[in-house]
Amino acid sequence: MSRVVSLFLPGWPIDRLRRALGAAAPPADTRLVLVGRDGARRIVTALSRSAEEAGLRAGMPLTKAHALLPDVMAMPADPAADAAALRRLALWALQHYAPIIAPDPPDGLVIDTTGADHLHGGEERMLAGLVNRLAASGISARAAVADTWGAAFAVARFLAGPVHIVPPGAARAAVSPLPLSGLRIPAETVTGLHVLGFATIGDVLAVPRAPLVLRFGPLLGRRLDQLQGTVAEPVDPLRDPELATVRKVFGEPIGAPETIARYTTALVDDLCLMLEKRGLGARRLYLVFHRVDNSLQAIRVGTARAARDGKRLSRLLCDRIETIDPGFGIEIMELTATLAEPLVLQQAASSLIEEEVADLAGLVDVIANRIGARRLYRITPVESDVPERSVRRVAPLAPDDGATWPGRWPRPARLLARPEPIEVMALLPDHPPAFFTWRGVRRRVRRADGPERIFGEWWKRDAELAAVRDYFQVEDEAGERFWLFRSGSEAQAASGAGHWFLHGVFA
Repeated sequence: MSRVVSLFLPGWPIDRLRRALGAAAPPADTRLVLVGRDGARRIVTALSRSAEEAGLRAGMPLTKAHALLPDVMAMPADPAADAAALRRLALWALQHYAPIIAPDPPDGLVIDTTGADHLHGGEERMLAGLVNRLAASGISARAAVADTWGAAFAVARFLAGPVHIVPPGAARAAVSPLPLSGLRIPAETVTGLHVLGFATIGDVLAVPRAPLVLRFGPLLGRRLDQLQGTVAEPVDPLRDPELATVRKVFGEPIGAPETIARYTTALVDDLCLMLEKRGLGARRLYLVFHRVDNSLQAIRVGTARAARDGKRLSRLLCDRIETIDPGFGIEIMELTATLAEPLVLQQAASSLIEEEVADLAGLVDVIANRIGARRLYRITPVESDVPERSVRRVAPLAPDDGATWPGRWPRPARLLARPEPIEVMALLPDHPPAFFTWRGVRRRVRRADGPERIFGEWWKRDAELAAVRDYFQVEDEAGERFWLFRSGSEAQAASGAGHWFLHGVFA
């Protein structure tokens, strides 16, 4: 089942203007309006939140806005610049999120995320990450995902706060209480429906269709069908002439997996030739299938580093063919390198003069495209005495900086995300526990080593000026080894509470 994301940018013209002006932009609390023309009249086309809270509305004549709010700041609207910036935003989303993305003017994007959400940790994490990244760039956004474009559009504008996920099959129930303007119909149609007593989308869905279509035209009926998924509404994907793209149009539709795989390999070879001429290597590939029923299916794969190896890229794409439903047949296949980087060929290592180093890039790519790149990482040391700060996650193929952990004291193979409190019987001040209870299991200590005293990093936080931990390596009667610590020092009351915690488990 397809899943569609609607991204709503409620303050898009204002946010776009602030980003364009940079340091010269007016303060965020300025009552700002953008002014356009409706015939001979000058009207408010967009306004800041502070201006809206003061009583101004879009579509209001500028003279009335000045009368209600004399100190309002008016600037000319630039719809062409807004549309161009929205297209650039769509291209950015195309490179990072999904292969089927299109602008939804004047203040939104539509994204078909079918089969791509798992690469971002699921729908909720994907939407939250998208909204947060835009917020960090000064763009306010709300996002919703549903089975249809129409349902996602309505929920994003009237229900998302800032993220909302409509479960599969629940589109009608989700949109029923929402206003009629969520149907993407002209304002005069909304007014006419209000005159007839309709207030919500559910009110319209509950009555016979024919009289409404006869009165308001076929668009209303089509929008209702698209919202419920009974009529397809494919997203026309954004295309950028600067991106390396190859396509194959078939005289007769294809559908057999082996046929799809054969043409996929041919498209990859053509794309690699195009990338070679540009001196580039692919980092992210989108293979879009245009079906005869006017719907789209897509495969997305990525690489850990820029690549132009046809066999390797073909394998990554062909491994995902099983996720494609050809329906009644595929009539067009389109392969695009949405993210490419400069790639310079290097001389292969010779066993006569140097030892050959195994290249793990192919293995990393296969695993990352199956489970998601965010879930694949390696651990690298960080210069810090505090154990939970001494490691960090990096990309699997990140260069080795040569840092190592101190070798004077061994560290556990598994470090808990947070130290867990335990009940301990121990002879103070410096003796290890005689036994401890962790997660309801009492363990008697047979061997122990320690203490290893670790102080807080006072140069980072004042609260760690007196922080002390005494770590012990202990082994229970079953041979399992643990890393325990006692917080604080008995000689200094300010150093901690003297409680015991389990922080890690040895292999």
